[in-house]
Amino acid sequence: MKLQDILYSQGFGTRRVCAGLVQQGWVQVSTYGVGGEYVSCTEASADFDADGLQLRVQGVDWPYHEKAYVLLHKPAGTECSQKPSTYPSIYSLLPSPLRQRPSKTAIQGVQAVGRLDQDTTGMLLLSDDGQFIHRMSSPKKHVPKVYQVTTKHPVDEAQASKLLAGVVLDDDLKPVRAAACVVVDTHRLDLTLTEGKYHQVKRMLAAVGNRVEGLHRSQIGSMPLPADLAPGQWRWLSVDDLKVLTTAPA
Repeated sequence: MKLQDILYSQGFGTRRVCAGLVQQGWVQVSTYGVGGEYVSCTEASADFDADGLQLRVQGVDWPYHEKAYVLLHKPAGTECSQKPSTYPSIYSLLPSPLRQRPSKTAIQGVQAVGRLDQDTTGMLLLSDDGQFIHRMSSPKKHVPKVYQVTTKHPVDEAQASKLLAGVVLDDDLKPVRAAACVVVDTHRLDLTLTEGKYHQVKRMLAAVGNRVEGLHRSQIGSMPLPADLAPGQWRWLSVDDLKVLTTAPA
């Protein structure tokens, strides 16, 4: 695969821009994986095996990924929209190559797998793989997502039982049920859902006579949010991470 095409596929600009980066000496490559020696290349048409290739573009290390799978710790006060209305976009937290990755659709870059409200924090997946996005977000796939809910009023086992039995939301006569509900303390519960309706957690708590004061998504599938990933930080998902994400919790 030509080096300029590799850079283009990773979101470093048009093919002409990528060729210019190479010709101006801004690109180094390592074919020996992480920790391997980087070698400068000024020939845009030079061929490389893209798999396992490590790039260094304008001093920034960038591993080649045919498809991008990213985990972001979403901070409060951000919107899951390319065109936010009030708060900063979560996409502004990502490096430009992730936002510019070419796509067969009209929308470039990675896309959020579902959305979290602007005041909700926690685990958010992003990808440019349409099948992965569908697999993780479709209610038919029943991928569990765990939310740590802080409530305004005390919670008890009676409210938890109602959430497990199912509550009716105002726009849907079919009851919506929690897959699991654990009362952690007087004003905290862990709620597991397998579908994602608009403001679902807030509306479910309102349906049992309570109110959400804080909401944090702590787990998707069998993968918890890494403790060392601070709000606003992101990282690549590994092959093992992807397997864990699609495995139901024990």
